[in-house]
Amino acid sequence: METIISLKAMGSQVRRDILRMVHGAKSGHPGGSLGCVELLVALYFDIMNHDPDTFEMSGLGQDVFLLSNGHISPAWYSVLARSGYFDIAELATFRKLNSRLQGHPATHEGLPGVRFASGSLGQGLSCAIGVALGKQLDEDENLVFVLMGDGEVQEGQVWEAAMFAGSKNVDNLIAIIDFNRKQIDGSTDDVMPLGDLKSKWETFGWKVLEMKGNDLEEVIDVLRLATLETGKDQPVMILMHTEMGFGVDFMMGTHKWHGVAPNDEQLQLALAQLNETIGDY
Repeated sequence: METIISLKAMGSQVRRDILRMVHGAKSGHPGGSLGCVELLVALYFDIMNHDPDTFEMSGLGQDVFLLSNGHISPAWYSVLARSGYFDIAELATFRKLNSRLQGHPATHEGLPGVRFASGSLGQGLSCAIGVALGKQLDEDENLVFVLMGDGEVQEGQVWEAAMFAGSKNVDNLIAIIDFNRKQIDGSTDDVMPLGDLKSKWETFGWKVLEMKGNDLEEVIDVLRLATLETGKDQPVMILMHTEMGFGVDFMMGTHKWHGVAPNDEQLQLALAQLNETIGDY
């Protein structure tokens, strides 16, 4: 387990990785990636039981994380590399021809850490339920974590999965929604209002927690609480309130950086706001 200071330092470095990867590819999704850094750093460096050296697709004997909103792959790739799943230098190949680091995570390339091809939104929760049920059949007491976007929750498949997990007491599952209230075309309230998400998930039989997703200490505390709520006959949902583009002032508070790469000048302005704490790739 890392200290809060070292975890915050890792978060700063991950944000630098995200910006440099998207800039290098001249495409990608920096906004949501920047907003989910604290969660991914907390999961991989503090909360989850996992071992990069013994990675297997089955996930047997370890916690499993699935990224449903696959467009925020830069954040996940950075954390996977920084936690030892593959060489950090490979981050420079993001979205390049024949790279294992596709714009949306895929399994065909055999990238360690990735068990599920994502990017077609709405499917991740269903897959996570399948993994969680598999662990129950294997009598594996480890947990399954899945991250979704709030715009993704507009997909009908999410609610079918929510109904199933709640009714079947899938209690080794922790789902997280990146609740930044923005999607590619604008605010979720303008595109398709989500209503009272907390009440909706509770009605479907889930234990619902909330947290400020860009407050690392709170993220760790709530994730630990969530693990304690597993095994109680209901799945756990965390509504994670974040700011899209968090950490870079001109990217925050707008959906316009959902899928736009910074130019050379913008990259330097952004990097100047983030300390190089461990070393760029």
